[in-house]
Amino acid sequence: MELIDFLRQTNAEVRELLNERLAIPGEPYPYPESVFTEVIMQHMYDVGMTFEPVVCHFDAKVGNTNVRMSGYAMSDELDQLDLFVSLYSDVDEIVSVTTSEAAKVADYCLRFVSKCAEKKLAKQMDDSSEAFLLAQAIEDNYSTLEQIRVYVLTDRVLNAKSKQFQSREIQDKTIKLEVMDVERLYRHLSEGKPRDELTVNFEEVAGGPLPCVWVPGQMSEYDYAMTVIPGEALRFIYDKYGSRILEANVRSFLSVTGKVNKGIRDTLRNEPERFMAYNNGLVIVADEVHLGRAADGSPGITWLKGMQIVNGGQTSASLYFTQKKYNDVDLSRVRIPAKLIILRASNSQDEEKLIADISRYANSQNAIKQSDFAANDKLHVTLENHAQSTYCPDGVGRWFYERAAGSYKVMIEREGTTSAKQKSLKASMPPARKITKPDMAKYLNIYALKPHIVSLGAQNNFQKFMDSISTYRWPSGKELPTLSDYKSLVAQAILFNTTQKIIRTKYKAFQANITVYTLSIIFLKLGSKINFNSIWENQGISHSFQQLIVNLSEEVHAGLHKSANERMVSEWAKKEECWKIMQEVKYSSSIFMITAPEIKSIKD
Repeated sequence: MELIDFLRQTNAEVRELLNERLAIPGEPYPYPESVFTEVIMQHMYDVGMTFEPVVCHFDAKVGNTNVRMSGYAMSDELDQLDLFVSLYSDVDEIVSVTTSEAAKVADYCLRFVSKCAEKKLAKQMDDSSEAFLLAQAIEDNYSTLEQIRVYVLTDRVLNAKSKQFQSREIQDKTIKLEVMDVERLYRHLSEGKPRDELTVNFEEVAGGPLPCVWVPGQMSEYDYAMTVIPGEALRFIYDKYGSRILEANVRSFLSVTGKVNKGIRDTLRNEPERFMAYNNGLVIVADEVHLGRAADGSPGITWLKGMQIVNGGQTSASLYFTQKKYNDVDLSRVRIPAKLIILRASNSQDEEKLIADISRYANSQNAIKQSDFAANDKLHVTLENHAQSTYCPDGVGRWFYERAAGSYKVMIEREGTTSAKQKSLKASMPPARKITKPDMAKYLNIYALKPHIVSLGAQNNFQKFMDSISTYRWPSGKELPTLSDYKSLVAQAILFNTTQKIIRTKYKAFQANITVYTLSIIFLKLGSKINFNSIWENQGISHSFQQLIVNLSEEVHAGLHKSANERMVSEWAKKEECWKIMQEVKYSSSIFMITAPEIKSIKD
């Protein structure tokens, strides 16, 4: 796929989602720029560049300055924050955006951070604004934030070699400013990335050439070397160049408290001399190398031009952030193994393809998402088999269980050999009928009355579900889902999707939390009275049941905000204490006194 094709596909996705929401009665007008923001943030989340994102529009004049934001993503530990601001043009041809245009929009978003750091924004905002509680959270936690990034999202192409602007300092915090234009996103998703023209001199950063085993590529398109980089040198390189050195990496650094990065941190603090034994090391590509002599007279790498870390970005950033947070970490005892590939392809197209392949295969041993590790579990194989062999009651459509990430798209492309066949496939199995592994865990944990766990985010919830799978029993009482269990799961998907659409039309912020808690309260109050078979047979829910959801959501919305006590609802909803309080709320009994085909009986 070429860049122009990717651009058209992305904007087609935006328009399709826009039209879908316009067709929903009562849905607030879905502004194209907000939908674009949602699509791009999700792409960035999918490739591991950011945390679970939230669309959050704010555009106002504060004092004499324009302040603007389109969305945000925050780490679970509230120590890292990404803010997004969009510059959307809805184009189907490659169109340039100037540096000044992008910088102007970045400044609008930067002012959001600045006003929050000064504790001047929240008090000037309407507390009904979807960004109000975010502003409060930033004001309350600004001193503990370790990383803040501002991304300009655009469907145009930035006219500049680098996609980064000069970092800014706001109250002793470094704010990184980056542009995620359509070209950069395309390269991230296709795993072929640009390399900045930067030169790393190891005589300066490591005190001398790096000893190496050099293997010249006499008949190939690259030369090859194995080397070891001192920990302090790698920390210095990351400190100096930041994300520029990782531009060819399929992931950016997220959080030192993540499962893998926490292990890196603990090794650095407790067993630094074992770091090389425990760590898989780096894969580095470069355009040019200069060989000298190491201290022992062996070949040594003096400098690299166009250096890019295509695998090992988490390692590199973890060194930097760990020492920044823990001053007692001794990186002089740390060594990192590295595989070095010097590119010498005959033309730039071949070179970029080689980089894409290196990046893809070098990163293939580490799944971006925890859910990908479980693809071959018997549970998911069983659900996939049920989905493939079970038609909806109309005898035409089916649901798709995505056991392996991306398999829905692969199926459409493989079986849809013509445009007509692809259209037919999407009609019988539209994207709305796709259930992913994290979706499955979300539906089942909502039904299991664990909305606080679901609120942790898709991957964290999935991991906790899989951790308890050995003791899990399906409604049939079996360890693996029967056909009846599968139909109940689909019914829960229908119920969730419908509730999500209802909530989206009513509330500006925290829609995910209101959705999850509303459904858990329904399951708490009605339990086994819900007739999932009726939902499966009708592939939808009745108007009366939808009204129950509308009425209950209002009380859930009020209960979440009241119990949060000015805390950020999305963070408060992750606490077990929140769920305990929400169970004790006195909900109006009339809400549940309805007659609906989905409720077996309300008199028991």
